[in-house]
Amino acid sequence: MGREDKTASWKENYFLRIVNLLEKYPKCFLVNVDNVGSKQMQEIRQAMRGHGDILMGKNTMIRKAIRGYLQKNPSVEKLLPNIVGNVGFVFTNDDLVKIRKKLLENKRGAPAKAGAIAPCDVKLPPQNTGMGPEKTSFFQALQIPTKISRGTIEILNEVYLIKEGEKVGESESALLNMMNIQPFSYGLAVEQVYENGSIYGPTVLDISSEDLIARFIEGLFNVAAFSMAVGYPNRASAPRMVVNGFKILLALAAETDVMFNEAEKLKEYLKDPSKFAAAAATPSTKTPAAAASAVKKEEEKKEESEEEHIGFGLFD
Repeated sequence: MGREDKTASWKENYFLRIVNLLEKYPKCFLVNVDNVGSKQMQEIRQAMRGHGDILMGKNTMIRKAIRGYLQKNPSVEKLLPNIVGNVGFVFTNDDLVKIRKKLLENKRGAPAKAGAIAPCDVKLPPQNTGMGPEKTSFFQALQIPTKISRGTIEILNEVYLIKEGEKVGESESALLNMMNIQPFSYGLAVEQVYENGSIYGPTVLDISSEDLIARFIEGLFNVAAFSMAVGYPNRASAPRMVVNGFKILLALAAETDVMFNEAEKLKEYLKDPSKFAAAAATPSTKTPAAAASAVKKEEEKKEESEEEHIGFGLFD
């Protein structure tokens, strides 16, 4: 009877701890802990001290605790479908990108065990293995081209031994162990991110401010192109429409007697084509360095002039 009371008390404290963590932290990582040993987990907990809390436990108990907390915070229900397999939680108030980086830093190398699913490609570069000729059968079984060099086996070409997602065979495992190669690394792998009621994949954390600005500009160009194609003016297309209209006015002025200030220089050049040659020959009288400097300044001036004509900025 005493043992049952102790178990009930432990479960009650565990449920209370989950609720406290959900109330204390508005965001957390749902992590996969496959192939993570107790010693490595202890090292990860030490690295996370002062940055957050790690919670492990049976999935059934975690689900039960979350369901009991739904009345206070219904948004945590989004976590329930993802509590599958060997998973745990990393709760934090710090920047999620920095915490994920800290988790990735605590990965440890591991040998390729037979029957395990490869988390990455494994390839052997050309090298001298240092093994004697009696081990040749291992390489022959895996169809790895070798030769005997100074009494040891030498791999001739780069060989893809295991592909990502494939099951590691006994021969591959034995060969890598003999060569003292640990091709895999394991740690807490982030599967989902929960933040203030939203849940999303970890790839979102890889999006930088530069990526957002680039996508925004790309969308802005698409809006401008579509608006110009259908003739609908807006803040994205109007500056370009004005520039295109101005080009049409210059073309009309060149073919007719219409005159305005911006067309005067154009008409002068059309009346006296020699001015084109004179304008082109002027920089040649300068030294090469001065000419290059003048060209650079002219390009910068031209870019500024175009921006003034367009009258369009990123945050207009």
